[in-house]
Amino acid sequence: MGIIVGGGPAPGINAVIGAATIEAINRGFEVIGFYDGFRWLSSDSFSIQDHSLELHIKKVARVHFAGGSILRTSRTSLLDKTHLSTQSRVSPDNSKVQNVLRHLRILGVSHLLTIGGDDTALSARFVGDAAGGAIRMVHVPKTIDNDLPLPYDIPTFGFSTARLNGTYLIKSLMADSRTTGRWYIVETMGRSAGWLAMSIGMAAGATLTLIPEEFAPNSRLQHIADVIEGAILKRAAMGRPDGVALLAEGLTYQLGDPHELEQLLGREVPVDSAGHPRLAEVDLARLLKKELEERFAQRGRSIALVDHELGYELRSADPSPFDMGYCRSLGYFSVQLFLSDAPSHVMVSIVNGNLQPIEMSDMIDPQTNRTRTRVVDIKSDSYRVARAYQIRLEQSDLDDPATLIKLAAESGLTPEDFRTRFARAATRHCDAQSDETE
Repeated sequence: MGIIVGGGPAPGINAVIGAATIEAINRGFEVIGFYDGFRWLSSDSFSIQDHSLELHIKKVARVHFAGGSILRTSRTSLLDKTHLSTQSRVSPDNSKVQNVLRHLRILGVSHLLTIGGDDTALSARFVGDAAGGAIRMVHVPKTIDNDLPLPYDIPTFGFSTARLNGTYLIKSLMADSRTTGRWYIVETMGRSAGWLAMSIGMAAGATLTLIPEEFAPNSRLQHIADVIEGAILKRAAMGRPDGVALLAEGLTYQLGDPHELEQLLGREVPVDSAGHPRLAEVDLARLLKKELEERFAQRGRSIALVDHELGYELRSADPSPFDMGYCRSLGYFSVQLFLSDAPSHVMVSIVNGNLQPIEMSDMIDPQTNRTRTRVVDIKSDSYRVARAYQIRLEQSDLDDPATLIKLAAESGLTPEDFRTRFARAATRHCDAQSDETE
């Protein structure tokens, strides 16, 4: 059995590796781990000595306590970049796929366990399809973004730990904000969905949280800034000069005009190996800070704003007890799937404490040939609760004359001009009323 870890780090990787290794060896397998995901396996430079590691029970017996990955990881993808840039449906890079198959056959790997997110799952599917069933594939869903389409709101592993650590960090920033009378604009991970930002913001009680699901495609940076500015003015009208605005990095994907983004940055936006814009290269929080500072300066006012990125410190943290136990179960069940009569290419999931595998073909969007993304339902009750405790402009604020006068006074506009200027920012996605005053 071979083990590969792809994509970004997530708390609990080592727990999956350890549990899978122990169960596999106890079931008669030899286990080999591959360093750096598909990076070396897909290249002509693969070396058994340098790029793989024979795993034994003594080596992995206690690795579940540690963050990071003993096999490291990489974002090397088996996607054909030519097809990715010219077509809506992605295709495999057959040269890379064939290299992977060739090296696995040389080593006698008949079962391959992949640990990763959507791109790793897609690359694993390419290998499984090319192998024609000769190599059994099991995928373990890993991402702190929680955006893989698992059933019944089952989380992806690492999400719980990232939420826990992120909540405590936001709590500290909220205390600093109150103490110093400033606003923090905080960007956190969430490439395609706002689960992590929303759950951290809800748990910590952040002043407001913005996620990509709330904004239409082809939005502009100014649209996002309008919502934050409206919250700042409303908070000021309530007598508070401080606050924390939490942003999911995937908001950048909703900015539909790449030329506008490049103009704001003053440079071209690079892409990663899977063809995604490198969000780490787009400092959304800083761009919004600059935009908001300019708006307040135009009114002849100053505002204390601090931009902050919350991300990398969440990915390799030691896993929480939930993720330790959850990931050990995922590793154990992965080997059970190899020994069962399940299809040759499945993803492991646990529902109500029981193994419930998902065929990889059931997770594919037929229009794009990519893994479907699980997004936040902004019409759901859970979103409504998260929204209820935020400070944001609401239509009711614009409709109430006394409130409108206070807001207009903070902005230096007339009430009618304020209503016109912030009508978009007050657009609601649910019926919840904001009653947070902390």
